[in-house]
Amino acid sequence: MIGRISRVMTRVVSRYLPDPLIFAMLLTMLTFVIALASSPPVKRILRLTASLAKTPVQGVMLVTFFGSVACVINWGFGLVVGAMFAREVARRVLGSDYPLLIACAYIGFMTWGGGFSGSMPLLAATPGNPVEHIAGLIPVSQTMFTGYNLFITLTLILVMPFVTRMMMPRKDDIMMIDPALLEEEPDFQKKLPEDAPVSLRMEESRLIAWIIGILGFTFLGMYFIKNGFNITINTVNMIFLLTGLLLHKTPMAYMRAVSAAARSTAGILVQFPFYAGIQLMMEGSGLGGLITEFFINVADKETFPLMTFFSSALINFAVPSGGGHWVIQGPFVIPAAQALGADLGKSVMAIAYGEQWMNMAQPFWALPALAIAGLGVRDIMGYCITALLLSAPIFILGLIFF
Repeated sequence: MIGRISRVMTRVVSRYLPDPLIFAMLLTMLTFVIALASSPPVKRILRLTASLAKTPVQGVMLVTFFGSVACVINWGFGLVVGAMFAREVARRVLGSDYPLLIACAYIGFMTWGGGFSGSMPLLAATPGNPVEHIAGLIPVSQTMFTGYNLFITLTLILVMPFVTRMMMPRKDDIMMIDPALLEEEPDFQKKLPEDAPVSLRMEESRLIAWIIGILGFTFLGMYFIKNGFNITINTVNMIFLLTGLLLHKTPMAYMRAVSAAARSTAGILVQFPFYAGIQLMMEGSGLGGLITEFFINVADKETFPLMTFFSSALINFAVPSGGGHWVIQGPFVIPAAQALGADLGKSVMAIAYGEQWMNMAQPFWALPALAIAGLGVRDIMGYCITALLLSAPIFILGLIFF
């Protein structure tokens, strides 16, 4: 009896459980970018930029804009730097509503799927991804670097600051920052005594960091020369790893920053296995496919991306992961797009847009920002859901008219 059960479960898991590499890549990227965000140069930029805000309204708009741009660069970088920037603005601008500032940082997350670290366009261009055998590799020139993606991403960056401006609470409802959060963050640099042994000097050596950084970026340069500007999730991870190492100046300073960054991801590390289990159940039961097929069965060539967008948004409640979405929806969406003659690149991005849009109602990825901010989910979700509703026309217009 037990043997039969184990054989059945083995077959199910072998068929449906995605490679742990997908989850490992996401968590790796998040840890690297949090470490990068804590580097002295980034902190200086945050302080300098935060000084531009003179009033609470300016602070809200600036945090939204800054977070949106940062998430285009990298989703984890944007989440963390956005929260750090919001905290810096709260320090400097009296009368700022702290939960709204943190919500603005998370609202900026709506740009990540079309940015340089968007999981779905990167995975679609990465060899070995779950749908490569169906449609081959889909280069970022057909997904990330397109007119519709440029329209949606730029419109979000420019419009959402004005949306969050209108969310300003009344003076009586303003929640100020906790004074305990105003303390300066620790410096990861370590000053060695003059008689420090060689081993410690090597650990705190800038020369070693520079050698590794130069070798790493030389390899990346050779890779891009050979393969063209083919960005994959692996190259993005490597860029942030090397950049973080160089900005922290020494190997051990970077190691201390990564250790601190890992603590900020604790909420995600705990919850991710549960969502991985939900993803497995959605795949094994066929529920993910049924949801996707329900929407695409009523679509034609023109409306296919929009229907894919809504199906992705619905699935995001159960699987708040770009890579997970690609595993669940890719094998259904791509063949359907081929059958209808729909744009494959836009179909990929429609999955990404649905996921990033519905993140405003699914607070999973807000956990690092909330950990940095010292707030709870309830403090920001009202603002985020408002942003969800008011941003919908941007995605719909981009998918229909471009």
